Amino acid sequence: MMFGATVACDKVEFRIWAPKLEQLSVEVNGSKVELRRDEAGIFCGTAKSKAGDRYCYLIGERRLPDPVSRFLPEGVHGHTEIVDPEAFIWSDESWTGLSFHEYIIYELHIGTFSPEGTFDGVIKKLDHLHSLGVTAIEIMPVSAFPGERNWGYDGVSLYAVQASYGGPEGLKRLVNAAHRAGLAVVLDVVYNHLGAEGNYLREFGPYFTDRYHTVWGDAINYDGEDSQQVRKYVIENALHWIREYHVDALRLDAIQAIYDSSKTHIIKELARDVQEFARGANRRIALIAESDQNDRSLILPTSEGGFGLDAVWSDDFHHSVHTYLTKENRGYYQDYGEPEKIVKALNEGFVFQGQHYRFWRASRGSSTEGIPLPRHVFCIQNHDQVGNRCTGERLGHVVPRGAAKAAAALLLLAPETPLLFMGEEYAEPAPFQFFTDYGDKNLQQAVIDGRKKEFEDFAWEETPNPQDPETFKRSKLTWKIDEKMFAWYRELLNLRRKFVTHSSRTCRARLTHGEIVLEVPAQNAEIVIRVRFPGSGKAAETTEAHEEVLLRSDENGYQTLILKCQRVSQAASKPTQAAAD
Repeated sequence: MMFGATVACDKVEFRIWAPKLEQLSVEVNGSKVELRRDEAGIFCGTAKSKAGDRYCYLIGERRLPDPVSRFLPEGVHGHTEIVDPEAFIWSDESWTGLSFHEYIIYELHIGTFSPEGTFDGVIKKLDHLHSLGVTAIEIMPVSAFPGERNWGYDGVSLYAVQASYGGPEGLKRLVNAAHRAGLAVVLDVVYNHLGAEGNYLREFGPYFTDRYHTVWGDAINYDGEDSQQVRKYVIENALHWIREYHVDALRLDAIQAIYDSSKTHIIKELARDVQEFARGANRRIALIAESDQNDRSLILPTSEGGFGLDAVWSDDFHHSVHTYLTKENRGYYQDYGEPEKIVKALNEGFVFQGQHYRFWRASRGSSTEGIPLPRHVFCIQNHDQVGNRCTGERLGHVVPRGAAKAAAALLLLAPETPLLFMGEEYAEPAPFQFFTDYGDKNLQQAVIDGRKKEFEDFAWEETPNPQDPETFKRSKLTWKIDEKMFAWYRELLNLRRKFVTHSSRTCRARLTHGEIVLEVPAQNAEIVIRVRFPGSGKAAETTEAHEEVLLRSDENGYQTLILKCQRVSQAASKPTQAAAD
């Protein structure tokens, strides 16, 4: 890394960008060392020290952690521990990553996924994930946050791995074990804001700007005075996770809140540098955007004026399925509810492609013409859509079992890239609620009040207290596995790997007499998914001799039928989108 503490033989070099300061010293194991400042505001110096020692920077009487801490074992207000990044012994030398078209993503939260709530706890469950048939785990943010309970989006030290999860060594053990199990690792990172408690970057330099504002905190200074070092700080962080922790992909949180009017947007520059590293290291690295804008430019190649990212979360499929099954119509759900929108999402990725969006009272989205369908990440549950409900109910808590199975079939056999949320595959009974562990009393009350205000449009019941430890405990997976639901998911994923993953990744979806029909071309065959809803009559199992029933479900009035057809129909031979690279 350009900055931080670098171990060299029996000494450690300290480098920090702190243009706001004229003098700065570092305290290592109780001994003070004055640092030298250059004209750019970069301080450096060395001290006789080693990995495992702890240090802090002295600003007057204040002792502050390093903005480029690798480890904060005492929490975000405490001393930084020196880490030797070369000490860990990796055993994934033969792993070069997966092609993105192979990704079947499983999103999880380290603190609630296992009883231990640690990286090592996840390792113990990798056999379950391998048996399920997913190919990648997506880890919610692990940068150091205040306290021990948090979704991770309140991180304040981008380079430090959360201590309560197991710190740097724990994360490396998990990535190493995942690669040995054949699983790629996606890390969720937040570059639109930093959390409020334990955020000391302002003391050192102009990391933030008042030109823009986000709903979560001050916007990061990507285009103002002295922004060049801030940009390097963020881009180097992305490379840090890929290079030092061997992660295979980054999910870039809420890109619409990353404000940058520079000639080259920070995300485009980040993507360029990541791709350059991947080529040099002979690794396959993916960048996945989260955005609610339905913005095609994110996933267009740079040669066509785009950002060059590999994929984008496309919420329209989730919203269309959820509202049709639940009949909920508050907040952003007011723009969905018709089965035709499920069909459009399947065929085109985005539902809204420039049309009026009532929730915004403005137009939303752009055309998906020419965009390969696998560049859209679909889900029927994720941390946002579950956790941002009043009491964190999962889809299976609010719709009949047959409806959940039908939704899973459409998700897992569509050509788009599927994402599952932890526990979804076995009908986990525990909710996933919003939780925090702030020490600052003003922040404690602010987050409680903020949650109430955020969801007043939905007219839901009283929101659980995020600060109450019981809210976190309720959100931990129980691992009470519904074997029949798990078998359904496992068989769907088996069919996906067999027929969809290496197909043309195109489809034709249509609505016929109340039945959603999804046709997916496969080699020398066609997979047809037929979903019939209550009140639509009973679907015939087969209509032609060449149709083979692969899987079926008939529960609660929801009928799901999956067929293999030996002859591809003329209509389906004209795909709706170009295949992925």
